[in-house]
Order: sequence, then C-alpha cells, then structure tokens
Amino acid sequence: MKVVIVGGVAGGATAAARIRRLDENAQIVVFERSGFISYANCGLPYYLGDVITDPEELTLQTPQSFFNRFRVDMRVHHEVTAIHPERKTVSVNNLETGEAFEESYDKLILSMGAKPVQPRFPIMKTDALFTLRTVEDTLRIKEYINKNHPKSAILAGGGFISLELAENLRELGMDVTIVQNGKQLMNPFDSDMASFIHSDMRKHEVRLVLGRSVEGIEKSGGGVDVILNGGTALHADMAVLAIGVTPDTALAKEAGLELGIKGSIIVNDKMETSIPDIYAAGDAVQVKNFITGEDALISLAGPANKQGRIIADNICGRDSRYKGSQGSSIIKIFDMTAALTGINERNAKKAGIDAESVILSPMNHAGYYPGGKVMTMKVVFEKESFRLLGAQIIGYDGVDKRIDVIATAIRAGMKATELKELDLAYAPPYSSAKDPVNMAGFIIDNIANGVVKQWHIDDLETLPFDGSVTLLDTRTVGEYRRGHIDGFKNIPVDELRGRLNELEKGRPVYLICQSGLRSYIASRILEGNGYETYNFAGGFRFYDAVMNDRALIERATACGMDK
Repeated sequence: MKVVIVGGVAGGATAAARIRRLDENAQIVVFERSGFISYANCGLPYYLGDVITDPEELTLQTPQSFFNRFRVDMRVHHEVTAIHPERKTVSVNNLETGEAFEESYDKLILSMGAKPVQPRFPIMKTDALFTLRTVEDTLRIKEYINKNHPKSAILAGGGFISLELAENLRELGMDVTIVQNGKQLMNPFDSDMASFIHSDMRKHEVRLVLGRSVEGIEKSGGGVDVILNGGTALHADMAVLAIGVTPDTALAKEAGLELGIKGSIIVNDKMETSIPDIYAAGDAVQVKNFITGEDALISLAGPANKQGRIIADNICGRDSRYKGSQGSSIIKIFDMTAALTGINERNAKKAGIDAESVILSPMNHAGYYPGGKVMTMKVVFEKESFRLLGAQIIGYDGVDKRIDVIATAIRAGMKATELKELDLAYAPPYSSAKDPVNMAGFIIDNIANGVVKQWHIDDLETLPFDGSVTLLDTRTVGEYRRGHIDGFKNIPVDELRGRLNELEKGRPVYLICQSGLRSYIASRILEGNGYETYNFAGGFRFYDAVMNDRALIERATACGMDK
C-alpha cells in the first residue's frame, strides 16, 4: 500500500506516524511545500518575544529524524499542484530544483491547512507588513525586529494569534495597537466575558481600537500607515495582518472534491472525502460542532491530530470515527489565562437553543492559603434539559484544570446539574473543598429546583425603576459607597432580618452583592419570609467590569479612537 500525504504539521505528520505504527510495510510519502514538516504553530509568537530563544525548538521533527524513526519519505519544498483522482496520481513541483513530476498513490491524505485571510484592499509591497502562520513567517518577522528595532506595531485582528503577538511584542518594549472590526476581542467568548480580556490588555498598555475596520495599508516613512474606515490613519513601524484564516483548498476544488463552508473539504466521520481513497484532515475540513451538530470550521491543533490518527486507522483497516469538535481552547494573556469549551451563550441562542448561564467568581484555591486569586466562570446550559453547552473561564492559576473538567463533562454527556457530583481533588494549595466546578453545579442545581431565580446584566435595560419592584444591594455600607447601581437600596445581608419592615411585601426583590453569594443568602432569608426574589448573575464585580468596558468602547467609538 502506498500512501501520499499533502502537507505535514499536525494532521499529515500524525497520520504518517500512525500509519507506520500500524503497518510496517506501507510506503508513505509526504509532500510539504515549506521547509518544515512538523513544527509548533502555537509557539511561534513566543519565539518573537524571546520566551523561546532557539528556533530549532519550534521544529518538532526534521525530515531526517522522521525518516530515521518511521521510515517515512518526507520531502520538503515540494508543492503538489494538482490531484488526478481518475489515475490516482498527484502533480508535484520540486521548489528547489524546478523539477515537475507525477506521484502515484493508493490512498491520498490532504492536510493542507489554512491560509491567512486576504484583505479586501490591495496590499502595497513593504518589508514592514507581515502575516504570521508558518515558521518562515516567524523568522522573517524576527529578522525584521532584530535588524530594524521597531518601536511600534499595529495588529489587524483580535483573535488568538493577535493577542499572543501583542503580549510578546509588548514584552520586547514595543507600543502595540490592536485594530478589530467588531467591538470585542476573542469572538469565541461572550462579550461580557471579553470585558475581562480587554481590561487586562489595557492594563498592559495595549491600545485597543474596536469597532473599526482596516481599509488600507500604505508604506510611510520606513513604516506603515494603517487606514481605518472613516479615513483615520494610524502609523507604526510595522504591522501584522491577523484577520483570520480560510481553508487552503484550491487543489481540492480543482480535483472536484465536494466543498462546504468557506470552501472547506466535506468529509464523513471516517474523514473520507467525496472521492474514494482520498481523505482530509485539519484546518481545511468541515466538521460537525459536537454541541449543536451543525457544520463548522474549527481550526485547532488538537482536532487536527485526532483526525490524522483516525484517517490512519481507517486506511489500515480499522473502524475509527470522528465525533465532532467542541472548540476547547486556552490562551495566556500576560499574567492572565482565558479558556473556553463548547459554545458561548450568544451562539447557543443563534442556533435556536433556549440557553441560560450562571456566572460565578470563585477563588482558584482555598481562601486561607496564600496566593489565592479570583477567576470568573460562565457556564452555559440548555434551560429545560440542563444539557451542558459550554463554559468560559478567565483568571489565573487553575483555569486550565477547570475548563478541562467541564470539557470532559460535555464530552461525557453530563448534565450541568451533575457538575455538583464530580469528585475532584482537593488540597488547600490547589482547590477548595467545594471546587469551582462543583460550585457551578450547585448554582445550576438550585436553579433547576426553583431555589434560585436569576436576573442578568442585560435585564437592566428593562428593569423597572418606578418602585414596582424592590432593588436591593446586600453588600456592606463601605462597598456600596465605593460604587453601586443607581436606584438600589443598601441593606447589608447581616442586617437584613432586622430590617425586613423596610421592604414592602408583594413586590419582587432584585438582589445584588459583590459576587452573588451574599445576595443568594439574602434571597433565602427573603424567600423564607414570603418575598419573591431574583439574584444577579455575577455580582457587582462582574457588573462593574462589563459596564466600564462598554463605556470605554462607546466613548472610543464616539471620538474615533480608544484612549
């Protein structure tokens, strides 16, 4: 059996290694147009910031090391230019010698990945404008930085690569501006959770220009001028286009393979394309969203590796299936960590799911143990069934552990209420006896059993301030004085039982405290005395962060720039 693989890195290299482990006699040829067959894409920004100092650390395998271990014929600087399914061959150009030839196959694997989205405007030729996708891209940027010592950079786009790049360029002492078409960074997060990301970026003096699109880039004075909609121009010594990626599937289209979203390759759960004996994996394929069952593009290394393994299994006679992607992701943003899994509340509602969420702010470990820090968790679930849909967590130590626990619970088909039952490891340096994941489950269980009814930050727009409901802040007097929502009466929770006469019976009571805990206790006191209560999801800490961020964005939009 002869297997030809187009493209290395996650999907292609994984498939090649797995085939060899299953079949010692298979002939395996990999064509990779770059000079690197297996490299750490996710580590590229950290090389630019000198966190990783040796470029060889980015290269996981060389053609020679791969051949030595797996006897796989890895041919770098070879570009496949056409696929001929009718005669089961591919056309190949050797980019070093110019030689053109055809290579036959019994099984063909396409792992071409994705390419940077090209802007709608023409790009002027300048050494100061970059994209970041490959090792070669990284080396070019690093060479430019070392040679020209730029003091400023503009990053177009607000996704993972852009934020990681912003952090690393700031660590080099550069002034960094991020321009994002939408009014938030990191679209996989809900806008309220993105507020915490915005705050941390501003804290580290990254300038945010949100709600503005890039309309042009011009060479100017040894650097670049980035032209925004409305005519505003921002100048910097260099710029990086990080406005997203799109499947690199021109070969597949020309070969007649069935295509889907944004030209991605349609595959079944065995990763087979519409043409027999051709498989595809990675960023170029359309997958099923594990939560919604809808077609999706989810460009992540984990799914690509799994898909490569599944293809190898099926080629070697096993029955292996891909059950969908749930988009589990994590990012380091300076000293903060942001992570998510599943779908956010916004996308759940777009998909027609009647979604609800809980928001809590637990400590990452026992409060009495030194060094504890607060994390903000948002867990999304379906109202009637309490099916777990997703989670977003922003904080510091321990975020990765909690998001992985919830990701596992989603994959296992657990209900959101069942999070309370998870038996998780506890010691004061690592967690609390009631782990944050358990706490989320307790809150959701209270909602399921009618113990708690919630109100959310967006309900403020319709909340009556005419006296028909009671608005109650249960924090201390000092906390209330330092900031509160206008119209909310302050009765500290520990004084509430003695001041019930101040609250009129028959009126619903909308409660808030700093994190949601004291207002929950107040809710139980009031419910026990005949009041109907609604507890604010997230607490005043959450409200303050979201509203401050919205005000900054609106102010910046009004004056044309983020200050």
